[in-house]
Amino acid sequence: MSLAEIKNAVEKLSAGELTELAAFIRERDNAAWDRQIDSDFSENGRLRSVADEVREDIRAGRLQDLP
Repeated sequence: MSLAEIKNAVEKLSAGELTELAAFIRERDNAAWDRQIDSDFSENGRLRSVADEVREDIRAGRLQDLP
């Protein structure tokens, strides 16, 4: 099915069906985002060093509470 066909089908949905579809897409997007975050901060992830640096700053008392 092409994107054009999907868009056409979406135009024909009732308000309730559109709400359900929006929730479905949001859940899929959130799950993908969660997987990306997990990957980025995993043992060999691209942001692991940043997390480790922040943890070290916390342990060393180099962070201040926000006002």
